[in-house]
Amino acid sequence: MIKTLIFDFGNVFINLDIEGAQKKAFNTFQVDELSEEIIGYNSFYEQGLISTEEFLNFYTDNFPDLSNEELVNVWNSILKDFPEHRLNFLKELKSNSDYKLILLSNTNEIHINWIKEHISFYEDFKNCFDAFYLSYEVNLVKPNHDIFKFVLNEQKLIAEECLFIDDNADNIASANSLKLNTWHIKPYTEDVTTLFDTKKNLF
Repeated sequence: MIKTLIFDFGNVFINLDIEGAQKKAFNTFQVDELSEEIIGYNSFYEQGLISTEEFLNFYTDNFPDLSNEELVNVWNSILKDFPEHRLNFLKELKSNSDYKLILLSNTNEIHINWIKEHISFYEDFKNCFDAFYLSYEVNLVKPNHDIFKFVLNEQKLIAEECLFIDDNADNIASANSLKLNTWHIKPYTEDVTTLFDTKKNLF
């Protein structure tokens, strides 16, 4: 029996443009691919291992023609709209109180600041959850097993009684290996609001 629903944020609730953001980064930085050093710093930032100031300083050291504002705009270009019907679905879940609701997202301070500024109902969204885990605040990231074990232990959950919803195949595989039930949601053809129809075999 499913007792806990664990949701990703990006491409589950808020829409993302991963390919578009990558193209914008390549064009802005005038590169064909991101170096291992850049990828490493991005990961450090998502884990909260470096501050926003340190993160931006790294980029301005490597791309001195770019301002902090330009860098933040490139970094935030991945973030799109948050359809309100998904919030309504979440609110209904919360009001029914049938499940413990948890958010588990790889994200960072710059993205959250953008979301707070541009998504008027962010606080309502956050308040729907019994626990709200952002990678940069807990210093752990998906798909590492550690972040799933952290949530299971802190919330005293049984993996087989959880359903984890995410758009990333590596994150899903990691959760499956720990015996969580999963839904690998396809953001362009599926919507989280169809949860109980799409995964009706679990409910």
